[in-house]
Amino acid sequence: MQKIVLAYSGGLDTSAIIPWLKENYKDVEVYALVADVGQERSELEGVKEKALYSGATDCVIVDLKEEFVKNYIYPTILSGAIYEGTYLLGTSMARPVIAKALVDYAKSINATAIAHGATGKGNDQVRFEYTINALAPDIKTIAPWREWNMRSRGDLLDYLASKKIKTTATKEKIYSKDANAWHISTEGGVLEDPANFHNDDCFCFSVNPKKAPNESELVEIEFKEGFIVSVNNKSLSPYESLQILNDLGAKHGVGRIDIVENRLIGMKSRGCYETPGGTIINTALRALEQLILDRDSMKLRTQLGLEMSYLVYDGKWFCPTREAISAAIDIFAKKLTGKVVLELYKGSVQALSKVSSNSLYNQDFATFDKDDVYNQKDAAGFIKIFSLSAKIRALNGKKN
Repeated sequence: MQKIVLAYSGGLDTSAIIPWLKENYKDVEVYALVADVGQERSELEGVKEKALYSGATDCVIVDLKEEFVKNYIYPTILSGAIYEGTYLLGTSMARPVIAKALVDYAKSINATAIAHGATGKGNDQVRFEYTINALAPDIKTIAPWREWNMRSRGDLLDYLASKKIKTTATKEKIYSKDANAWHISTEGGVLEDPANFHNDDCFCFSVNPKKAPNESELVEIEFKEGFIVSVNNKSLSPYESLQILNDLGAKHGVGRIDIVENRLIGMKSRGCYETPGGTIINTALRALEQLILDRDSMKLRTQLGLEMSYLVYDGKWFCPTREAISAAIDIFAKKLTGKVVLELYKGSVQALSKVSSNSLYNQDFATFDKDDVYNQKDAAGFIKIFSLSAKIRALNGKKN
């Protein structure tokens, strides 16, 4: 019997994949792997029993929460990577850590193939299979959505009904959602037409900013070398701090976006994303950088962040370019030690105070009052040299 490892969630797609694999691949056993990346606990309740009932030989739940936050989220957010200026890459960052877990499990049981439920239209098929090919080139990948004849949610529901396999999905539940410790995404339904307004069903975690508390709330975050070490003076692990900030941000409607993005495969898609804690962390880190990084460092970090956003979005985590960028970002991050106080209010987050022992800000130089450290006459010589090429160009232009 050949063994196939399936990235299993217990949702509609992967529930149908287990029996379909056993029907369409000869002499196979299906081993389900559920990746715990911080989704709702309700999504994990009974998931193993459901996989076994659907025909899986075994089902394992792998706790990836701390690894996901520490080794994938932080290297990404420290780089300043934001895809197309708005998307904090919640789904994108989770795929490599899940795919790596699939590879590790497949190797441990001598599986010959890994299957996933990503569709042939989306980015996730690329992200999963890039990681699998990078880490285990001898393991085959199976993408049922690119093979079977089913084309819609209704087809999958009918197929499961024919197999007498229960699912919580219905034809009325029209949204596709993905959740992890960093964010929740919603696609489909009214969002398929960009002319439609999103509705309350498009957000399931955070409060509508209009209904958020009328009083603002302050939160103090302490960083050490780019990592959060405490929130409101309470020492926390990276994952724990994200949980706290998610709850605070969601309470005040922070981190909601409704965007149309360019998918890797060429089409556009629309989605609503909720990233409350991530939005707070990103704001705090950028505020700390303003104090600490010099102009050239800030420029390079910004350029690297742009490149990083495309690498992460495309699922190219395990490649030399991403590793090189992360290595450079680590140098900047070592200076990011300090405290930031932020104000949360009706969907907004603003850094009000920032303090660091590594600060390059010097009030003696920056003051508008009288000072004894800076001679303003020195600027004249600098400006002459700085603008010399422009001056020569203009003079030559007159001659011509």
